[in-house]
Order: sequence, then C-alpha cells, then structure tokens
Amino acid sequence: MEKKNKFVIAVYVDNKYGVLTRVTSMFTRRGFNIDALTVGETERPEYSRITISMSGDGYAREQLINQLRKLYNVKKVDVLVDDSIKRELMLIKVKYTSETRADIISASDVYRGKVIDYTPSEMCIEVTGEPSKIDAFIKLMLPFGIIEMCRTGIVALERGNTSLLDK
Repeated sequence: MEKKNKFVIAVYVDNKYGVLTRVTSMFTRRGFNIDALTVGETERPEYSRITISMSGDGYAREQLINQLRKLYNVKKVDVLVDDSIKRELMLIKVKYTSETRADIISASDVYRGKVIDYTPSEMCIEVTGEPSKIDAFIKLMLPFGIIEMCRTGIVALERGNTSLLDK
C-alpha cells in the first residue's frame, strides 16, 4: 500500500462561465477531497489557472490528472514538483492585552507579517509565505486567542523560465 502524500496540481482552463463548476463537480463525482483550491485569471486573459492542493496516493493522483485532461475546457494539467514556489496568504485576527501586544507584534515581525488593522483589544495580521510558515504562525498565535482567520490556499509556479502552458 502506498503512503498518502500531498501534491499540487496546476490546471489551465478556458476563462469562461461554468468551467470552474465543471472541474469541481468532477471532484465530487469521483470522491476526491480537495485540501485547497485557488483560481485566477492568467497572463493570458482567455485562460484561468486553477491550483489544487490534495492528498492521496500515486494512483489517485494519476486518476485525477487523467479525468481532468478529459474535460473539454481544460487546456493543460501538470503536477508541480516539490521545489516549486508555493505561497499562501492568511489574515488572522488575534486578541491582545497591554502585556501581550509587544509579543504579538514581535512574532509578526519575525514571520514578516504586517498588522493591517487593530482595535484596543484585537489586531488583524497579514502573513504570506510557504504553507508551513503559515501553520507555524497559527500555532504561535493560539495562546493569545485567535478570534478569526482565513487562508487563500496555495498558489504555485515552477521555478525557471518555462510556462506551464508552453510546455
């Protein structure tokens, strides 16, 4: 039995109404679980790029890629290699007191976070980086009291001078 691994898939699709619904409904029909999904227009306005983060064995990954390639509006599908550039954005709102304010700001500075809003008892911090960095910052903020947070999911590009669409 093969171990379940995390992997990231990049999918170029036509930038048209209903394409995202067709792609995500394929996941539902096949019983795949998505860890994170991000979508946005590309450098070519006629295409959108879907970045999907999932867990599964090699068989599940290959089955997913084959199913995606069969969809009409899908132009390119590729699994991104481990050394790809992966980033995520998180907004996190934490409680603070006069005693903990400096500690939270110091931690935010270490993680290159940015305080983007604050009240007398809460502050909202923006952090970007590798998913592991985001996870570590969350663990650091837990003792202070997380009020709310949201994450974008992974966006990723392969290193080098090639474009996925041009491969």
